[in-house]
Amino acid sequence: MPLAMNRDVFVTCAVTGSGATQDRSPHVPRSPRAIADSAIDAAKAGAAVVHCHVRDPETGAPSRDPALFREVTERIRDAEVDVILNLTAGMGGDMVFGPPDAPLPLNTAATDMIGAEDRLTHIAACLPEICTLDCGTMNFAEADYVMTNTPGMLTAMGQRMTELGVKPEIEAFDTGHLWYARQLVENRVLDTPALVQLCMGVPWGAPNDLNTFLAMVNNIPADWHWSAFSLGRDQMAYVAAAVLAGGNVRVGLEDNLMLDKRVLATNAQLVERAVGIIERMGARVIGPTEVRDKLGLEKRAPA
Repeated sequence: MPLAMNRDVFVTCAVTGSGATQDRSPHVPRSPRAIADSAIDAAKAGAAVVHCHVRDPETGAPSRDPALFREVTERIRDAEVDVILNLTAGMGGDMVFGPPDAPLPLNTAATDMIGAEDRLTHIAACLPEICTLDCGTMNFAEADYVMTNTPGMLTAMGQRMTELGVKPEIEAFDTGHLWYARQLVENRVLDTPALVQLCMGVPWGAPNDLNTFLAMVNNIPADWHWSAFSLGRDQMAYVAAAVLAGGNVRVGLEDNLMLDKRVLATNAQLVERAVGIIERMGARVIGPTEVRDKLGLEKRAPA
């Protein structure tokens, strides 16, 4: 497929994530106030969308406490800057097995498996414009950890998101996830055109080489909207690759902590760097109003 560069690009900032990065950089926000402030700074730097997880304010450990999501949501919506809120719905699907010679019973201290409705409690309460839908099960980094998203779970979650009027952002970690996403649209669980985030270089999903990336791009229906990211030092290279291949971009501390070698970044600095790359490629960075028009989103007022 010939490349068709995107000339009108939106930037998503993934503000904090749920990885064990909280002690690796002082810029990784933990409290709802810090997460919201970092998201607002990213919006001022040019991000049209902010993708937010929440963390325990004391330990920085990942959390799915609806009260923390609610506070982040209210702080962002009360801010003077306009930005599209994208909340994670990926928590609650963690299955951690025992050692290879005794996988059962599960490691109950580390396993966090809940039902589809419970995984969306904070989405129903906060009603962001977008929330994520991890569109498949995969071995995820650690040896005995499986990110679990069964077809039944994804159908139930997708239907609930559609009922709530929240746009699912399909997180695709491999080509099979895109295959199932197309099935969800065919089954009218999700509306079309869908929104996809290509997640490159996440162990053990799609590697971040360009051949695999283009294979992922070529599996997205032509009328769908998509963004892409990769991890660590490849984050900014994928800003250019995504724009060149016709997509939008994601940067942020969820995926990369560094601005330059031995220089820790803030979210705003990563967005500023991405905006500079996009504009020097001859493309235009679009804001939240244009993104809402493009994606068919309804702006949510402060509660």
